[in-house]
Amino acid sequence: MVDHIHRSHFASQLNETLVGQNVSIGGWIEDARDIGKLAFLIIRDITGTVQAIVTGHDNLQLLKSTPRQSIVMISGFVQNSKAKGFPVELKVEVLNVLSRSTHPLPIDPTGRVESAIDKRLDSRALDLRNPKVAAIFSLRSEALQIIKESLHSKRFIEVNTPKIIGSASEGGANLFSFPYFKKKAYLAQSPQLYKEQLTLALDRVFEIGPYFRAENSHTVRHLTEFISVDIEAAFLDYEDIMDIIEEVIRDVALGLNERCSSILQLVTDSKKIVTSIHKSRIDRLTYEQCLEELAREGEKLEFGDDLSDASLRKLGEIHQGFYFIMDWPLKLKPFYIHEREDNSKLSKSFDLQYGYLEIVSGGRRQHDSSKIRARLIEQGLDPANFSEHLKAFDWGMPPHSGCGLGFDRLMMTLTNSQNIRDVVLYPRDTDRIIP
Repeated sequence: MVDHIHRSHFASQLNETLVGQNVSIGGWIEDARDIGKLAFLIIRDITGTVQAIVTGHDNLQLLKSTPRQSIVMISGFVQNSKAKGFPVELKVEVLNVLSRSTHPLPIDPTGRVESAIDKRLDSRALDLRNPKVAAIFSLRSEALQIIKESLHSKRFIEVNTPKIIGSASEGGANLFSFPYFKKKAYLAQSPQLYKEQLTLALDRVFEIGPYFRAENSHTVRHLTEFISVDIEAAFLDYEDIMDIIEEVIRDVALGLNERCSSILQLVTDSKKIVTSIHKSRIDRLTYEQCLEELAREGEKLEFGDDLSDASLRKLGEIHQGFYFIMDWPLKLKPFYIHEREDNSKLSKSFDLQYGYLEIVSGGRRQHDSSKIRARLIEQGLDPANFSEHLKAFDWGMPPHSGCGLGFDRLMMTLTNSQNIRDVVLYPRDTDRIIP
């Protein structure tokens, strides 16, 4: 029986060393040009394209009746090519059509005809045949791998915490709730309380996973389901975590430049991610310094006011690229954030910004259970609802700090994308729950 399924090579593996050898390539028809007694066929797979020469009455007739984007397996001999961009080509002996595409297609997956983002998302699987779109997700995969390598090198242990939780971990705001047998459950908006508890014994932990926020926002940067990179570490203060997150992001940028230059060029028209993070330390501004800078720009804010998008855009114009805002007012931060010892109105907290876009939020955590209870009451929360969390603090909780990094937003910045939906396979927002 002839094997019509297994390929011997990917398109990118064909080169002069294979001239004269018989190979099999599987992929989809991107282009076909019939010039009579032969046809030029362009086959694409995830790695690139190969040009094939089709001859013979049966193969030519089959090709004529096969629509573009159909899945085929071609077998034949590798030979030198005179075609621009193809040092070698495949002289086809056997052409097998494994799956025919139905035309008209909802979008043009070659990218020659542009489609709106919503139309592309409606046909996301087909959209991924566009090399530029597929390249984004190759970069995502590599970036996640680099993040894991970076954190493992810093003695972090990867963990997995529940996404179905029985209490509102950060006060109940913006959580999805649903019936869970005869109880009420929520989708986790972060692993915050779990990762704090885990520092009790595991010291340094990280988790990369999906989280959920029922936030009724209609912007290019908000989703209801998102990927977060969360870290927590015992015996570190918040500036130590800032150092770590800066190193992780630098590792990602440098790693992608080193490993993925050709893919980056497809996405960004440059073989390198250009950012000042390579050259110098990320600027670290205090909240009060931000108020002073904004005042000089004509925007008067009082201490304790949150920074609006407009304020952050002004700061982003002054501080190009990444910058930290640290020492926020304690009242703007969750109950588990530690106050500064020298000023109890300020918190040991930070946000990492890229322009107006918040990428990371973190800080030193309060490890004194009596102070946590007081903060809960101060914020109108019932400590009894956090009893499962608070009991761990009676078992010897070390001082600890951590943060959460919005991975989708990081990929927006690294790929110069203007919409977070461009870097998420199947985004979920207030309007979209399919496909």
